[in-house]
Amino acid sequence: MPPSLHQLVPTALALSSLAAQAVPVTVQLRGPGGQPLAGAAVAIEVKGRTVKTSTTKAEMGQRDRQFTPELLVVQTGTAVSFPNFDAVRHHVYSFSPIKVIDIKLYSGTPAEPIVFDKPGVATLGCNIHDRMSAHIVVVDTPTFGRTDDKGQVAFDLPVGEHVAKAWHGGQKSTNLQSVKLEVPAGGGPVALTLAE
Repeated sequence: MPPSLHQLVPTALALSSLAAQAVPVTVQLRGPGGQPLAGAAVAIEVKGRTVKTSTTKAEMGQRDRQFTPELLVVQTGTAVSFPNFDAVRHHVYSFSPIKVIDIKLYSGTPAEPIVFDKPGVATLGCNIHDRMSAHIVVVDTPTFGRTDDKGQVAFDLPVGEHVAKAWHGGQKSTNLQSVKLEVPAGGGPVALTLAE
């Protein structure tokens, strides 16, 4: 005898509740050869979650004639300031399609932060110090992180299928790569392999 509608509803609610529950997941990002990718950006687009643009602030400083951090991951809409902690002046620029920047020779902190309103990767440089370079990865989700030395980053995610978007400095392109992420009921480690 087939189950009645009353019997199916509690089962559907239980499955829905399980999918909405967040479980701890450690994502390990690997390159095409299986090597862990340290210092890579990873963003998770959670299925069914509506995301608003961010109004938060972040910082990409210059210290010891280097950008710090060299890789900054932010959500779309984040205002980034560029304080110069060096005794010398810097000229920060980017010709990236997601954000063109030209902060002329300065010391201290520019008065206005720059809002990153499009997703993608912005490559930064200094017109005065050629060896200075950095990247700002802008993502359309508040769920993001940067991998550690083992290529790992931890999240609390709902059980089910989501999309991971990732980028690392060794890539030839500045496009984020999309990879399917399946979060098991108990959470735990999940390995993702990028194509390049």
